[in-house]
Parts: sequence; C-alpha cells; structure tokens
Amino acid sequence: MPLWPLALLAGLLPLVGALAAWAVSTQQQLIPACNPFFEGCVSVSRAARVGLPNLIFQAAMVPAATLQGLVWLLAARWLRAELGPTRGVRWLAPLGATAAVALVVYATFLGTEGAAYRFLRQYGTVVYFGFTCLCLLLAGGAVQQLAARGTLHLPATLERAMLVLAATLVALGLGNAFVAVVLGDPWKGRVENVTEWWGSLLFVLGFFALAAMWRRLGLGLTLQAAQAPAADAAAPPAQSPAPAPRR
Repeated sequence: MPLWPLALLAGLLPLVGALAAWAVSTQQQLIPACNPFFEGCVSVSRAARVGLPNLIFQAAMVPAATLQGLVWLLAARWLRAELGPTRGVRWLAPLGATAAVALVVYATFLGTEGAAYRFLRQYGTVVYFGFTCLCLLLAGGAVQQLAARGTLHLPATLERAMLVLAATLVALGLGNAFVAVVLGDPWKGRVENVTEWWGSLLFVLGFFALAAMWRRLGLGLTLQAAQAPAADAAAPPAQSPAPAPRR
C-alpha cells in the first residue's frame, strides 16, 4: 500500500473543507464577499462558524485530523528506521498525535457559545498550529540529515521544502505579533485573518511535500498476517502414565 495518498489526503481534506465552507458562507451572505488570503475580511473560524458551512467544515476536519495524526506516526517510523531514535525524531510522533487531537477539539467546538467552549477553541488553534509547525521543522531537519549522509536522493527543492515552510510559518507569526503591537484596528484584525489563511495553506503544502517525497521514494506499507505456531510446537509434550502403586 503506497503511503503518499495518505499524506496527500491529509492536506487536501482541510483545504477543500475550509474553501467549501467559505464559499457557502459567502453564497448565503453570512460573511462579506472578498478574497480572505489578501483582504483579510474574515477568519477561517468565522467562515465556518454556523449552519451548513459549519457542518461541511467539521465533516472535513475530523477525518483530516485523523489522517494527519496517522501521517506523522508513519513519518516518525520511517525517519526512525533511517536515522535511529534521535531526539528530534523521537518527538515527532507525540507532537503529531497531539496536534491531531487539538484539530479535532477545535473543529468540534467551533460555533459553540460559552467561556469554556471559547477556551477549547483557542486551545485547539494554538496547539494545532504550534505543534504542526514543530512537526514540519523536525521532519524537515531529519530529511536534511539523510540528504547530507547521501542516503536520501531527492530534488533540492523537495529536500528543503518542509524546513522552508516551517521558517515561513515562524516569520508569519512574528510579523503578526509585530503588527498587533504597532497597528490598531481595523488593520490588526485584517492582518491576523490573512495570517491565519496563509498559515493554514502552508500546513497543506507541508503535507503535499511529504506526499511528493514518499511517492518519489516509493515508500509503502505492508500488511502481514501473523503466523500461527506449529501444531507440534503448541501441543504439550506427551507424558507416559504413571505406574500404579503396588499393594
């Protein structure tokens, strides 16, 4: 079973879900009509907060989170087999699993009211964005190590893709923090919305890059049934009957 379709779907599902929710919200006049990647008129959350857009968003994000968690587990196993249990690779699986859970929490409680639900949405957003960025950084660093050893042969752009995406995400976060301090409303809110849309797109591109790597390397998953032990090995050794006592 080839691995690259899993990584491709892990990035494609959230992209389709977010854009579909935005399109339906715009059509139903729930949000203003604009290009959110450049005008920043609406955030990802607001575009999928109520009604049918919310259902579309949740239907895409929950399976996408499951796939993303699975992809990070498979990536950790692949890189551990190549590099050994290094410190960065060791953290890849738990960080990826936690990011997947955070995405499920965020998508599940999007559109709900109350202080507790608001905290869960904010927790899901921060943890998902932060931990997924760390996963891109760790996986990209491991790929660079393999390329430096000569055990991984990929185009230079593909080797550096995840590290470049992670660095761009960090730059977006720093730029967003700078704008929040220097500029006031409405520019502050617009820049935050633009940053959220572009950050989400960079995550999608990270999974696409991983899918391209796995496809080029021909990585696959093999399922093998466990073999039952041999009958003679499983059966206890035969014992001769004990002699009857003499009277």
